[in-house]
Amino acid sequence: MKILTGNDLKTGRVIWWDGQGWSLHVEDAADVHDDGEAILAREEAACRVNGPMFIEGERTAEGVRPAHIKDRIRALGPTVRADLTLKPADPNAGNWVI
Repeated sequence: MKILTGNDLKTGRVIWWDGQGWSLHVEDAADVHDDGEAILAREEAACRVNGPMFIEGERTAEGVRPAHIKDRIRALGPTVRADLTLKPADPNAGNWVI
């Protein structure tokens, strides 16, 4: 599956296209199918996203997971301080990356 990601233009946070708008949580990401280029053009023109790109994703029981480790790290947050990740209370969050 192809998912769309980028950075929020106002905050710089990593965001994921969820089919209706942008989410901070990769689990909400939607498969953009053949509509990806149109979504990307519209969202970039509206200045809602910076550096948008398509990446490979895979659906799991917990939701969508980026296929490449680099993008899984982007999705979770800093690997050096678990308290700064999007799931600071989840002791198994790091296992999701590997």
